[in-house]
Amino acid sequence: MKNFNVRILSNEPVAADVFRLTLDAPELAKTSRAGQFVQVKVSDEFTLRRPLGIASTAGGRVKIFYRVVGRGTEALTKKVGGDWLSALGALGNGFANPSGKVLLVGGGMGLAPLLCAAENFSADVLIGGRTKAEVLFWQDEFAPHVEKIFITTDDGSYAKKGFAIDLLPEVLSAENYSAVYTCGPEIMMRGVAKLAMDNNLPCQVSFEKRMACGLGACLSCSIDTTDGRKKVCKDGPIFDAAKVFGGDDVG
Repeated sequence: MKNFNVRILSNEPVAADVFRLTLDAPELAKTSRAGQFVQVKVSDEFTLRRPLGIASTAGGRVKIFYRVVGRGTEALTKKVGGDWLSALGALGNGFANPSGKVLLVGGGMGLAPLLCAAENFSADVLIGGRTKAEVLFWQDEFAPHVEKIFITTDDGSYAKKGFAIDLLPEVLSAENYSAVYTCGPEIMMRGVAKLAMDNNLPCQVSFEKRMACGLGACLSCSIDTTDGRKKVCKDGPIFDAAKVFGGDDVG
């Protein structure tokens, strides 16, 4: 873990309130793993850094997707190409290297760490979103890195109507995957974990929690697991699904 001063190459909107931030950060890219994140200092106006998942490290460029949810991320949208950022990372653990093709299942901004996994592993992806606009840019991002893309939209405006979890049984039955990796709303991940374990597939989940320090000192991101209390920033954000949700809940 190291503090990097990195130059912004671009910072552009890709959907409503969603931005793609691209950083010139070859050393950070080289030392990070799929599933890790960085703590970014937006400006001196904000005491706390913002945790942002690493979505790509291709070509020495670190790509990050973020949704505007408050003053910090709103201020981040004002950064432009040529500006500099302080990024602490890479933090947390990463996804395990799968033994074969892995199925990635994500919803909303949870697709960001899965994109980095798609760059590094043989994978298919199941994308869930509320509307066509929310899934189209993800489809474009994943297309060069996966063999198959499955998509659902809540409103039926694109691809199959429904939730990702509704299509998952059909996807799992069509191919022999070695594992399932998922990130998104907790209720979705819980359902994905249950279906994975019903199919005797190992499942890893990437948790999204509010973080203050990002280093395991403040305990603000603690969660309960079958191994006791764990910190998402330090012990995660990647966890074995059975240990996070409990064997009785997902088996």
